[in-house]
Amino acid sequence: MMPHDILHVTGETSVYASSESGRRHFCIQCGTGLFYSNDEFLPGMVDVQTGTLDDPEELPAQAHIQTAERIDWMKCAHKLPEFEGFPPQE
Repeated sequence: MMPHDILHVTGETSVYASSESGRRHFCIQCGTGLFYSNDEFLPGMVDVQTGTLDDPEELPAQAHIQTAERIDWMKCAHKLPEFEGFPPQE
């Protein structure tokens, strides 16, 4: 997350009101989710989707948030098999 007043967006976004106070911002060209804001719970802050940054490796994850709403199997998702591309067809 970062202060909203230092966020600089170079293109146009579309905003979807996902809850009473939550706003999700998307690229109008491709539909990619870019960031989330919520003036009630995160006043003055914006939650930027790290994968949309030019160099997301610069900001490694530091915590899990909103775990009360997490699907139970996400606790161990890091233990699942990994594939660099699509998995082989059986």
